[in-house]
Amino acid sequence: MEVFQDYAYYYNAFYQDKDYKMEAGQIDILLKKYGNKIKNVMNFGCGTGRHDIELSKLGYQCTGIDISPLMIAIAKENIQKKQEKTTFFVADIRKYIPDKKYDAVISLFHVISYQNGMDDIMSTFASARKAMEKGGLFLFDVWYGPGVLSDRPEIRIKEAEDEKYRLVRIAKPVMHDRTDVVDVCYEVFVFDKETGKTKVINEIHSMRYFFRPEMEFYLQKSGFRLLDNLDCVSLDKTGYDSWTCYFIAEAV
Repeated sequence: MEVFQDYAYYYNAFYQDKDYKMEAGQIDILLKKYGNKIKNVMNFGCGTGRHDIELSKLGYQCTGIDISPLMIAIAKENIQKKQEKTTFFVADIRKYIPDKKYDAVISLFHVISYQNGMDDIMSTFASARKAMEKGGLFLFDVWYGPGVLSDRPEIRIKEAEDEKYRLVRIAKPVMHDRTDVVDVCYEVFVFDKETGKTKVINEIHSMRYFFRPEMEFYLQKSGFRLLDNLDCVSLDKTGYDSWTCYFIAEAV
């Protein structure tokens, strides 16, 4: 499951234009709409912790876990004094055994789509259920099948830079119809501004896309009741133009 490897180091540079504050605001809206006085939140696959930090500014006490030690190290560096109640540690969301209960478990930026197989999905959902009491909220986003198949993935090129590096990333998709998985083949060119040297990173990120009926089945089998699924951009009903969506479920 450790797919970020060297790529994790350049993660913040590629997503420096990602609006974490806006997305945390969306999560706040959904937690208040579907939950009951949620304060303590566990984040499955927290990455560099920027969602958690923004949520902490909105009054939530967040605990983030991620399988990547480098991601967690960066997340801890990002914590400021006013976010001292935000904690991060290394753990596999499929095997995580919580030492306490949370009001909600969230999983953002398509972490659930990285769970390609049935065992991975069911293990992750089981971990989420163990992390909350009855009535707790499980909120996550995924690649949404109707949107992915209506507007199929294509080759994309993205450039970014920070004080040390200039980065060029080429993403080439390979679709697998029998598994509902898209292999996103990344080739990242890293240009060192100081030395002039170039490094090339190649990684494959396998992304599962999901449909509502199957997701409802997985959730029911894991001790949840599906409440809704919504377009990630509009927070409205999903359609064939919804490439990503939130699923919201209640622990039963």
